[in-house]
Parts: sequence; structure tokens; C-alpha cells
Amino acid sequence: MIQKSIVLICLSFLFFSCKTTKSIADGKVSDEIKVEDIAKGHYANFADFETLIIRADAKYEDEKNKQGLDVDIRIKKDEIIWLNVKILGFPIAKALITPSKVSYYVKPNKTYFEGDFKILSEWLGTDLNFEKTQNLLLGKSLETITPEKFIAVVVDNVYQLNEKSKQDIQKQFIFAPETFLLKKETINQVSENRDVSISYNNFEKQEGSFFPKEITIKAKQSNNISIEMEYKKIEINKSATFPYSIPDDYERVTID
Repeated sequence: MIQKSIVLICLSFLFFSCKTTKSIADGKVSDEIKVEDIAKGHYANFADFETLIIRADAKYEDEKNKQGLDVDIRIKKDEIIWLNVKILGFPIAKALITPSKVSYYVKPNKTYFEGDFKILSEWLGTDLNFEKTQNLLLGKSLETITPEKFIAVVVDNVYQLNEKSKQDIQKQFIFAPETFLLKKETINQVSENRDVSISYNNFEKQEGSFFPKEITIKAKQSNNISIEMEYKKIEINKSATFPYSIPDDYERVTID
């Protein structure tokens, strides 16, 4: 696998993942739903935590490559996101994200990257920071839901939030009725012809918090990317380490 493909895989897993084992049924919609109601219901689905340890299977595909992967994800809430990407049990890359820095290294090519969220924001087509990245991994709305920014409508028996102002980057969020769990979010950057959709299929409740059961990501841009994730195991508030050290003989790279 060439350098660029491995880099895209690593970037992809900085943002997308999720699975465990029990479906949550949708309920009935209310035509008089307010943005405040959606926000309150949505955020109530997530209990506080200190650490998460997640083991996942994944399928990555772009226009030239198709690969099955094992991914270990560890999160120290609001401080660290750590990823270990493996093929057939052999580690090929590690990543470490903090509120101030994004870093990863790739073993087959002996290269590494260190920088801020700018490159990841450009890749996804929307401004990103640590909190938004963490939210994506948790199945939580990418944007803070406020009545000043969004308008709520009922479409096809689900709640849909649309941005009030028309900008180059448009975001849309779809929530299940009654549960207010996120079903899909889309980000469309018209000027760059970029479109990203993140679909969450089914959730499981574990220790007072809901976690996505399945997720599918479709990123349409110069290199179309598809990712399917399945969480095999989630451990909450267990002791977690975040080992990360870039080998001395690795070469630093930039990403265009």
C-alpha cells in the first residue's frame, strides 16, 4: 500500500468509528418540535466518563484500495484520542490527538506527521477541533445545537436540523424521534465540491450512555472514501495508557 493510501486511512480513523449490540427503536415525531427540545433530548443520551477503550473492526475503501483493518481507540475525555491501526494483527500506524496537536506515524514507510487541526479541517471540508473530533467518535452532534443557528423541521418521520444562514459550508443533522439519537449528519462544501455524510445505524446503552452500533462514512471529493466501522468491545472508565513515541529514524512529512 502506497504512502498516500496509508495516510488517508489514518486520517479517516481520526474521525470515524462506532459499534456494540442492541437496537433502539424509533418513536413518533411531534410536528411542533423545537430546536431546544432536540438539543435537550440529544445531549441527555450521553453520560460523563473519564476513559474509553474501544476495539473495532473496519473496512476502508477508496478508488484504488480496499482494506480490512483492526483499530484500537482509547479516549481520555477532553484530553487525548489515541489510535492503533493494524492489518492482520500487525500494527501499521499510530495516532495521537490532543486539543493542541495532531500526530501520527506510519511504520511501513517510516514517516510521521505533526501539526494542528488545519490539515484535517481541509481534508474533511469543515473546521475541526478536538471537541468535534471526540463528538464524532461518540455519535454526538458535530455542532453545538442552538436555536440561533438552526431551524428544526420534520421530514420523513425524523427530526432534521438545518442551518439558518446560507454559507459555503452547509451542515445538516437528522435525529430519531423520541430518542433524539443522531441518525445522520452531512457536511457540504459547495466551492470545493466536497460532501461528507456520516450515518449512525442503531445504538446501544451502556453504563448510562448511548454508543453508536454501526457507522458508515461516505466522503466525496477528489478521492472518494468509504468507511464502515463495527465496535467489538467498549470498556468505560478502565485504566488506560496512551503509549506513543515516534522512532528517531522516521522522516517527517507534509500533506498537500
